[in-house]
Amino acid sequence: MTVRVRFAPSPTGMFHVGGARSALQNWIYAKQQGGVFVLRIEDTDAARNKPEWTEGILSALDWIGISRGSYEGPYFQSQNAGEHRAAAARLYESGRAYYCDCTREDVQARTGSQYQGYDGYHRDLGLGPGEGRALRFRTPDEGATVVVDLIRGEPTFENRLIEDFVIARGDGSPVFLLANVVDDMTMGITHVIRAEEHLPNTPKQQLLWDALGVKPPVWAHVPVVVNEKRQKLSKRRDKVALEAYREEGYLAGAMRNYLMLLGWAPSGDREIVPWSVIEDEFRLEEVNPSPAFFDEKKLRAFNGEYIRALPVAEFIDACQPWLTGTGTIAPPPWQPEEFDAEAFAAVAPLAQTRLAVLSEIVPNVDFLFLASPLIDEAAWTKTMKDGSAELLDSAITAFETLESWDAESLKSTLEAVGAERGLKLGKTQAPVRVAVTGRTVGLPLFESLEVLGRERSLTRMRAARLRLV
Repeated sequence: MTVRVRFAPSPTGMFHVGGARSALQNWIYAKQQGGVFVLRIEDTDAARNKPEWTEGILSALDWIGISRGSYEGPYFQSQNAGEHRAAAARLYESGRAYYCDCTREDVQARTGSQYQGYDGYHRDLGLGPGEGRALRFRTPDEGATVVVDLIRGEPTFENRLIEDFVIARGDGSPVFLLANVVDDMTMGITHVIRAEEHLPNTPKQQLLWDALGVKPPVWAHVPVVVNEKRQKLSKRRDKVALEAYREEGYLAGAMRNYLMLLGWAPSGDREIVPWSVIEDEFRLEEVNPSPAFFDEKKLRAFNGEYIRALPVAEFIDACQPWLTGTGTIAPPPWQPEEFDAEAFAAVAPLAQTRLAVLSEIVPNVDFLFLASPLIDEAAWTKTMKDGSAELLDSAITAFETLESWDAESLKSTLEAVGAERGLKLGKTQAPVRVAVTGRTVGLPLFESLEVLGRERSLTRMRAARLRLV
């Protein structure tokens, strides 16, 4: 038997990091088993679907390494509508489903409760198909449905607690439960690896598989992804869009490494490992069923490690979208003709050690490409205090006559200026840094001055001195 897994997102918004985690787990499992990864777009909710969301899914999968052409699909659930309706008809004709025209208010009136489920009123009334009549599955009265799950063991659901659920709406359109089952049957899916939130639907879907005379797939429900408050990640509340992380400057390798750790860990006391190790060591049955905490701070640390591990040339290439404002990345504060590739290459190794995300490259190097620095007024107020004007005067005088404009000479010269005032280098260089870069933090000052050059550096220091008059 060839293993066939599927990833079946809905094109109704940005691509969720939890969905990306499930896609990667399906992808690796299929690869390990010599199987097939199927992409199915569940697009039957026409009111919420947009073509650009589908393209967003394909693009996001490309980014994390599940590239177009390497999987089967994409298929679209809407293209299988005929099979969905045919399956509903078979269930009705075999007596496994019946029609019902009860409204929610009817059920509440009979049961006296808004919380009680459907009471089976039309089970044996022989109501035929008709406008406004929903088709309900006839759940067995006795016994239990056992879901054999690779991660969760054998969750057992008493059939008497499962209401006769709707499988087709009053207009004849099948609901998600039935459409999902029929699609998996049609596509020969052997293993369903998906998020824990779908587990409550699984006994109903397994009953549908049985009723349609097909052996159910192997189930595996991976843990729900939660925030720091242990709440399920929400699009409305949390930062969950994979696209947002990509545009902020997270590397694909760091993201997929981190996502695979949400519920699983490689051998040994390590977390940052080559993708080849993850592909080799990942075992679906070893996934921890407990909720998995999506820790953005930890992800940032991961990403910083991945950035620092890049060869410098690759780091320079990776920064280009933020340096040029390509795609959906916001343009930098300088004009294209102001950018100096040679100057950037000179400071790139220094910047590389300081970034957690690639978008941070812009505030680290903008001083190199602007006619004057973008002054952080809070930094100015904090730094330019009594004595700063005189210190700048001395630094300007010393730098003007400096024979060699290199980082080592600049540092020793400024140390001497500070020593004359009883100041350590940190206190001495602070006003110079703000005058030249506009900020109190950034790349090493003396290397920055070297790359910026004598005239531009002195011009900025003189302008800062005039502001202090």
